[in-house]
Amino acid sequence: MIITLGSLRRLLALTLIGVGCRGTDERSSRAVPEVSPARLEEHIRYLASDQLGGRGPGTAGYDSAARYVAKHFAALGLDSSGTKGYFQPVALLRSRPLEGSSLVLVGRSGRRAITPYRDYVPLPDFVTRRAEVTAPLVFAGFGVTAPDHGYDDYRAVDPKGKIVVLLTGAPSSFPPAERAHHAAPRMKRENAARRGAIGVLVVRTRDQSFPWDRLVRQSRGGGMRWLDSTGAPADVSPTIRGAATLSDSAAAYLFEGAPQSLGEILTAAEAGKPPAFDLRMRATIRTVSVHDRLESPNVVGLLRGSDPRLRDEVVVYSAHLDHLGIGEPVRGDSIYNGALDNASGSAGLLEVARAFATLPRPPRRSVLFLAVTGEEKGLLGSDYFAEHPTVPLERIVANVNLDGLALLYPLRTLVALGADHSTLDSTVARVARRMGITITPDPFPQEVFFVRSDQYSFVRRGVPSLFPFMGLRSDSGVDAAARFKEWLATRYHTPQDDIGQPMDLESGAREAQFGFLVGLEVAEADERPAWKKGDFFGRTFGDQ
Repeated sequence: MIITLGSLRRLLALTLIGVGCRGTDERSSRAVPEVSPARLEEHIRYLASDQLGGRGPGTAGYDSAARYVAKHFAALGLDSSGTKGYFQPVALLRSRPLEGSSLVLVGRSGRRAITPYRDYVPLPDFVTRRAEVTAPLVFAGFGVTAPDHGYDDYRAVDPKGKIVVLLTGAPSSFPPAERAHHAAPRMKRENAARRGAIGVLVVRTRDQSFPWDRLVRQSRGGGMRWLDSTGAPADVSPTIRGAATLSDSAAAYLFEGAPQSLGEILTAAEAGKPPAFDLRMRATIRTVSVHDRLESPNVVGLLRGSDPRLRDEVVVYSAHLDHLGIGEPVRGDSIYNGALDNASGSAGLLEVARAFATLPRPPRRSVLFLAVTGEEKGLLGSDYFAEHPTVPLERIVANVNLDGLALLYPLRTLVALGADHSTLDSTVARVARRMGITITPDPFPQEVFFVRSDQYSFVRRGVPSLFPFMGLRSDSGVDAAARFKEWLATRYHTPQDDIGQPMDLESGAREAQFGFLVGLEVAEADERPAWKKGDFFGRTFGDQ
């Protein structure tokens, strides 16, 4: 039976649920607070308002949003858990390619200079303001090395001292979350650098949903990295002295006269078996960048647990507070408000915090609420927090990440990204059954959502994590898949993701309630979540 939000309210008002494993003590005799659609709307309308200017990191609008969250944390009685009260300032380096950046290809048909932001997107350099590299090209498929699957795109080629040409994505035969991990640009760049590559050119596969013109628009703002205490940028590969993403036409030119054409390569990639070979071409990548230093805070509040034995362990809820700020106009609007992405998740974080704070007694474990900066620039705030946590990392038992609540249609299904890698999956299953929600597999594994939001920063530090994401089935005769794809095509990362779009707030509240109940069970359970035996992420990042 599908339970509507209204019937869920009545059920929760009449039913007392037990959590944890002790059964009938006083913890099982309390009603569960509910996420309020009205409060969600209030928070979304403020955070996605034009006056905040799209909440770009390092802007006055973002700082206003951070103060708003801190004010609500304080009103709920949460302890400040940043490094400056509720705030954890994050030092950032912004790098933007300038005029003077260039990419020249030299092959059998001669020399060809291709045009920035038409034929290619120059990727910024965070080490130096002027970088240049000239070298032969080698094509290395996806650029993936995965010993668990007996797979290595570099098996037949040597990229040492060369510019490596890589496809986006990873083999479709890999399990979805592992596919996402290996498809992450960071993983590919680090793998190329380890093998001696000195430059990277990226070719987009056919399954990319992000249109080229939108990639160009977003790339003009440059990129960011967080800075350590010495002022050095994190997540850089200094030996990679030039990088760019190619348009389809520029990519096709690379493979003129090659053993296989671009079309043949893309078809092979769809089958998970792209070739690898040296290209009869050289390239010169010149990147001229401007560097700016900024500061933008995470916002951190802590609800102390009630069990003397378990209160030092912490469940972390996260949501990214930033969006893209002000950029190139689209349909006459230049403010990228980020209502669904992710004013909605930040609103959900505030509502989940309110639900925990209004429990008759705090849960056994402590619960930390983390609104992060710089997610849209590469998970920067969450990565900084996970590297510099304000509570001991070994005490963080789980992360529940809220990014893009289900506002597009009535919620019937959810994708529990990451849960199947740990014992969180049993908690997810219990809560889903109780709420009448069906958990479905990731319908878009090629979009690699698992590595594109803040839970991945915690996974990389060995913390079992969950990212609930709207499924593609709904009630009321809605074609959920078509509506989601339309939203991706027309509103995602554009100024049209604003408060004027239709928003199913009851559905969004239901997803946030799901996240609250999952975290509540984790906070009350006798045992902390654990990676499943032999799991890839447990072996790679955990203690297995």
